[in-house]
Amino acid sequence: MTEPSHAVFLSYASQDAEAAQKICEALRAAGIEVWLDQSELRGGDAWDQKIRREIHNCALFIPVISANTASRHEGYFRLEWDLADQRTHMMARNRAFIVPVCLDATPDAGADVPESFQRVQWTRLPRGDTPPEFVKRIQQLLWGEASFSPTVPRGPALMASGKSSRLKPAWIALAVALAAVAAYLIVEKPWVAKSVAFAPQPHSIAVLPFVNMSGDKDQEYFSEGLTEELLNSLSRINELQVAARTSSFSFQGEHPDIATVAHKLNVAAVLEGSVRRSDHTIRITAQLINAVTGFHLWSQTYDRDLGDVLKLQTEIATAVAEALKVTLLGDVSARIELGGTRNPAAFDAYLRGLKLARIAAATTPMECQAPIDAFSEAITLDSDFALAYANRALITSECAGNSRDWLQQSYEGRARADAQRAIALAPGLADGYVALSLLEQGLLKLEAANQACARALAVGPGNVRVLYECSLLAAYMGHTDTAISGARRGVALDPLNPLSHRALGDTLRYARRYEEAIAAYQASIAADPEHSTEAYARRGLSFYLAGNLSAAQSSCEARPDSFRSRVCLAMIYDRLGRHADVAALVAKIMQEGGDAAAYQFAEIYAQRGDRKAALDWLEKAMRLRDPGLVATKVDPLMDPLRKEPRFQAVMQELQFPE
Repeated sequence: MTEPSHAVFLSYASQDAEAAQKICEALRAAGIEVWLDQSELRGGDAWDQKIRREIHNCALFIPVISANTASRHEGYFRLEWDLADQRTHMMARNRAFIVPVCLDATPDAGADVPESFQRVQWTRLPRGDTPPEFVKRIQQLLWGEASFSPTVPRGPALMASGKSSRLKPAWIALAVALAAVAAYLIVEKPWVAKSVAFAPQPHSIAVLPFVNMSGDKDQEYFSEGLTEELLNSLSRINELQVAARTSSFSFQGEHPDIATVAHKLNVAAVLEGSVRRSDHTIRITAQLINAVTGFHLWSQTYDRDLGDVLKLQTEIATAVAEALKVTLLGDVSARIELGGTRNPAAFDAYLRGLKLARIAAATTPMECQAPIDAFSEAITLDSDFALAYANRALITSECAGNSRDWLQQSYEGRARADAQRAIALAPGLADGYVALSLLEQGLLKLEAANQACARALAVGPGNVRVLYECSLLAAYMGHTDTAISGARRGVALDPLNPLSHRALGDTLRYARRYEEAIAAYQASIAADPEHSTEAYARRGLSFYLAGNLSAAQSSCEARPDSFRSRVCLAMIYDRLGRHADVAALVAKIMQEGGDAAAYQFAEIYAQRGDRKAALDWLEKAMRLRDPGLVATKVDPLMDPLRKEPRFQAVMQELQFPE
């Protein structure tokens, strides 16, 4: 060809022909020449050579990406993509050539495309609907540096001085280039204009759930679990600030742009990817994106045996840290691989256990046996799998705290043995210490719980589960500043998790900072209005303690059938003189909770002014070793009893550490 072509090559799968035709028509209507193969079934050497020649000569290559292309492992469009990718290797890195278009919510990392496609920003054109802004963007890429551009008119500003004819071509080219950059930022990177107040920590990162590309919905637990383990591996690098799982996974099933994720989680980078698993091998594609600029920082595809997954986590985590220019200190590999397994069957069982544990936590009553069985299977397959022991201890303790049947079983010995085994196998792993702290706390062994939490914080300062549990324990101990500081850090790492806001509300309520507590509980409700029963009740208690009975009643009546709402309403109705309603609520609490609600009965009677009844219930709670007693030292509802000798005797027996 004697002159550079201004043609666009449109490459697509046959299933997307209708959408591709829409894009083609929009571009051609603007005077842009478009080349596209309209018969993927047509073959022959001549046709093949024609396609190769057009890809070699075109000015821009637009791959049309969709669920159809992601699901097809063979197709002529893949040859076209490879040819375009090969051409980029001969181009300057600042040369615009690949302009990916996606027709649906297919994620970048799960699209199975050449690496060069991942290095540039994608444009979403649902069903091929092509807005004028995209057409202008293509025009500017085609003609932006030419002496004449059909999209940049000669305006009156250039003619006013009568010197337009003497403007140097360089200035015209500069104006055109600046216009192209501005249009690109407006169309492709709209967050740039909004990013003035966006100032995340430089080494902060979110890990979005990796896409399951196995073609089997039942394998979802594997891609989810593998993402979670990678996230945990990154969080063990002390130099990184990693957004917690709940917040990162809140985007699962969506395809928000990277800027949206970054702003909501306040992170500087986002890692996303895909997982394709077969019988004995695994393919992981991962890419790291600068959330401020939108540029790719790093991407890689790994093909490994399943037994190499632990080593693979280390490789990916280390590569991510290096791409973020983090100075790695100490033995990073040892920290990342802490507590893991090289047995693929054990790892699979462990990931199933994680999924089942999350399901159990969302059910009432908790369905405990399935996750415990999965963790037990993992331990049977690898008796040195520390994470499996730690998680079995955690779920056992949680089930004991939420189920009478489990409470009656001898769970203590099993949970303690698992936690201690996890610690012995991996002393630098926080999970075992958290499990032990929860166990000791439930047994009212408060000094031991405090020591276990201190160790967990020392080895896992970026672990959100550690921050959540240990900030609450610090609040119970009366360590107000430590508690609130830890809870605020938990919110920073897990801003979309209602539990992190609720934990902050608890620490503030126990510190008697009721207005701040109300705001934290409101944030918890806003994060998940449908499942905020506890937050409504705790917000109501905070209003009650702040003296706002009307707001307290409204908040607790929002979810009136929950246990804590009934406790809250019993105190509110008593202040309002609704004694018949109080009696009905107390009877309902007794019917459902019995003596297991001893501590809550002590709170109710303390607020009613019946000190004898309150102290009777408090002493019964002590005899029963009611886990609710852990809050006795700081619970504002117990304030009417604090000067009573019987109350002080209970406090002495509880042996709160100084």
